Amino acid sequence: MKNKQDFFEKLVSAYAKDLYRYAYWLCKNPTVAEDLVQETFARAWKGIDALKDEKAAKAWLITILRRENARMYEKYQPPFSELDEGLVAEGEQYEPLPMLEKSELQQFIMKLPDDYREPMVLQIVWGFSGEEIATQLNLKLATVNTRLFRARQQLKNMVQAKRKPAQRILRKKGGAFHE
Repeated sequence: MKNKQDFFEKLVSAYAKDLYRYAYWLCKNPTVAEDLVQETFARAWKGIDALKDEKAAKAWLITILRRENARMYEKYQPPFSELDEGLVAEGEQYEPLPMLEKSELQQFIMKLPDDYREPMVLQIVWGFSGEEIATQLNLKLATVNTRLFRARQQLKNMVQAKRKPAQRILRKKGGAFHE
């Protein structure tokens, strides 16, 4: 029992911060991220005997965290509220300031379809190899590589679209539009 507890304490100290970062990445809420990490470790403690290979502990904890996140949102339905159109300010002076490049990239990643976003986050945030991601997501390596490639292509397209001027002044000359 003492060895089990010592091993678990080592897991907590080694991976708590990483799990929190990943949880925050998933939910964008510090309180919810803390709850997810807490639930992850609670489930990990209950199932610590199921962990056969200590080297797989990180992947095992990430799997638990991903499932906890999914479990949390399975039945959750956010409340909807009506927004009075009179409260919406229009005009260029009310536009938010340009975002930082890192947060823009994070937003672009979050816009990716789940099938592309999840392997991308596992690679970027966690530094997993293609084989490790394939194991995590129960996919073939070729499938993971294809999804990572397509995710990068979509990100590239989003970034290029963002870099184009937001508004263009077009005038019609001789039947054609010119900038």
